[in-house]
Amino acid sequence: MPKQGSPIVRIMRQAAVILAVLAMLCPIAMAQNDNNNNNDSNNNDSGTGTNSDVSFSRSAVGGVSVNAAGVLSNATVDQTGRLAKLLAESRKPIPSDLNQLTPLRHISLRKLEAAVQEYVKSGKPLDDEMHYLAGLQEIRYVFVYPEQNDIVLVGPGEGWKVDAKGNVIGVSSGRPVLLLDDLLVALRTARAAQQQAISCSIDPRPEGLTQLRSYVKTLRAGMDPRVAMANIEQALGPQVISVTGVPESSHFARVMVAADYRMKRLAMNFEPSPVPGLPSYLSMMKGGGRGMPNMLPRWWLEPRYESVTQSPDGLAWEFDGASVKAMTEEDFLTANGDREHTGKASPLAQHWADGMTANYEALALADPIFGQLRNCMEMAIVSALVVREDLTAKAGYSMPTLLDPTDVEIAKFPVPKQVDTQASVLKKGSTWLISASGGVQINSYAAIKDVKQSDTLAPLRAKAAAPADGVWWWN
Repeated sequence: MPKQGSPIVRIMRQAAVILAVLAMLCPIAMAQNDNNNNNDSNNNDSGTGTNSDVSFSRSAVGGVSVNAAGVLSNATVDQTGRLAKLLAESRKPIPSDLNQLTPLRHISLRKLEAAVQEYVKSGKPLDDEMHYLAGLQEIRYVFVYPEQNDIVLVGPGEGWKVDAKGNVIGVSSGRPVLLLDDLLVALRTARAAQQQAISCSIDPRPEGLTQLRSYVKTLRAGMDPRVAMANIEQALGPQVISVTGVPESSHFARVMVAADYRMKRLAMNFEPSPVPGLPSYLSMMKGGGRGMPNMLPRWWLEPRYESVTQSPDGLAWEFDGASVKAMTEEDFLTANGDREHTGKASPLAQHWADGMTANYEALALADPIFGQLRNCMEMAIVSALVVREDLTAKAGYSMPTLLDPTDVEIAKFPVPKQVDTQASVLKKGSTWLISASGGVQINSYAAIKDVKQSDTLAPLRAKAAAPADGVWWWN
């Protein structure tokens, strides 16, 4: 069973109890309608998110919106279409050398910080290149240069575009780009993450589960499914949203929430899977017995690397084969609505988790929120590396502006508080099934627990040193 100290990202504590699939969480989205958009637009125009018409628009992003009361819901096609149009119109031309796809794009944190400081001093909003970290799509290497007082992030990168739903993705690869805002959150919360894992969860209230169990006893063969769904929604009531380890109003938090939302909707067949190899968990269920089962499957995602290596001098690091793995176990639902962990997985839930793992890369391209989650995971892990290995001391560079929340503020949005239950009932045999909770947990330090040494990294580090012209990114 995954615990606070385990290397996981818990995406979706799925309680499979009646197949009532609940409305889930959302990403960066903010407003439900035009009035909300207009009213919010003047509230938080500071920091890296100052260009709200480019980087952190207050429209729906990622397919979900949240109203002023903190209630999450699906964004409308009109909202996502408006966002895509706004971002596309606001996007400035990308220089040709930045636009080209390259396996090795380099980001100097010291020089990036200097460039950010210039913008802050001038009072100008940060430009697109800074917001999107020069199109960096993955952190493959971390190099430390004591002689230059610098830390350099290296990985594939290219120019970016806006897709039909307002996601900022690579022009040719379709992979979402890393965001400066998320990097700032990861760096600023890295020390605290040693004590408390970064997490989000969507949980039904215990009293709601108790009410649900009582209602399930009244279900009878031949009952109108529409009546059953309405009663299930009323019995279970709204679910509570919680975020720990990062600011609740941050884009980083919205990514976790949105990924949870999407994963649950796919598992419970609220929307068709965008990849052919991942059927819904609901479609795999088989009936048996009577009433509502006590064993509730839960899924989560954890970061997966094929290997993590470092040079003998501790100045070069490689993260190879970054991906995400889905994990599962069953919870036991007690009579009073509490859940107890069993540490065991059902074969069917494990089969769905294996399918999620096998199809994650394709899913991350089809629905970029999963790629954004992987990006946030990478930045959290790299930030943990900076703290654990004291890379700022090795580099002689303390990141004063990047780490100071008063110098460069992150974008802030209304905090999601709850999500209304949305039921979709499927009766299999004499058993009614329901899904009831979800969550995300990132233990950034566990991913760098087992590290191998390699003599091949030192030459790569030497070759990747910054050019002398002072630019903060280069190919």
